[in-house]
Amino acid sequence: MTTNETLAQYSDWAFRSAFTVLVLALVLLIVQYASTRAQAVQDRELVSAGSGARPAEAPSAPGRVVEQPKKPMSERFGGMGAAVLVVGTVLIFASIVLRGFATERFPLGNMYEFVTMACAAALVVGLALLSKPAYRSMWVFLLVPVLILMFLAATVLYADAAPVVPALRSYWLPIHVTIVSVGSGVFLVSGIASLLFLLRMRYPRGEEGTGVFARIAERLPDAQTLDRLAYKTTIIGFPLFGAGVILGAIWAEAAWGRFWGWDPKETVSFIAWVIYAAYLHARATSGWRDTKAAWINVAGFVAMLFNLFIINMVVSGLHSYAGLN
Repeated sequence: MTTNETLAQYSDWAFRSAFTVLVLALVLLIVQYASTRAQAVQDRELVSAGSGARPAEAPSAPGRVVEQPKKPMSERFGGMGAAVLVVGTVLIFASIVLRGFATERFPLGNMYEFVTMACAAALVVGLALLSKPAYRSMWVFLLVPVLILMFLAATVLYADAAPVVPALRSYWLPIHVTIVSVGSGVFLVSGIASLLFLLRMRYPRGEEGTGVFARIAERLPDAQTLDRLAYKTTIIGFPLFGAGVILGAIWAEAAWGRFWGWDPKETVSFIAWVIYAAYLHARATSGWRDTKAAWINVAGFVAMLFNLFIINMVVSGLHSYAGLN
């Protein structure tokens, strides 16, 4: 099995282009986020001055061109940011597909490729669930961890396009690793939603605040919306991740002769799955639905990050095939 260096180079270029485009999207959405507050302040000043209602416009004379009101700056920048997000998502998927063709295998054989797939999944889930203009403010907080992960993938975790080690030359690779990486991307959206929910609960809408966090929170959707989003995404990610753990155990029996051996990767994956199960149970239990359940979801998010970086990069085990050792 050989590597097509030209396609591998195109894959790297697509990844770098996706990173650049997503940075541009982040800038546009930050401008949208900031201008939303400026527009809200202006509207409050007009209301306090008694000018909240617009005067009735005189009927237009025949042949007179009536100018259409311009869209607010926040809406214009938000629309541009959303369009650029789609371009960035297409480019990151292009980098995944090109690497697969370059190596003539499924492109999930190392940490670089795994993190790329997880970021792509998070972007797709975000585009599906945060498409409404009212949710665009959340993209600022979702894009930051996605860009950090992409930066780490392109620097610390990067591995040249090459055939995988013999242990990964199995039909289980595209099944097990794809499900786990997509589930990780979904949990990224869920974790960010819970963190923003906790921030919104700390600074409810309408509460006057002068601190940085208070100013950030007042632009977010209401707490109930954020809580529903965290729950909805966990409902999607939980069975995916659970199926990935089960399929991994089946693959382990075929590769190593046992279903479960309490390998560090297996152990922390199981712990993360149990934490998310506890979140779903707490979310349905009276007295735990608000901040207590959200903190459990955040704990699951932390366990996922620990499993992704510390276990793969520091702890040695049977899953130490990430291209870093």
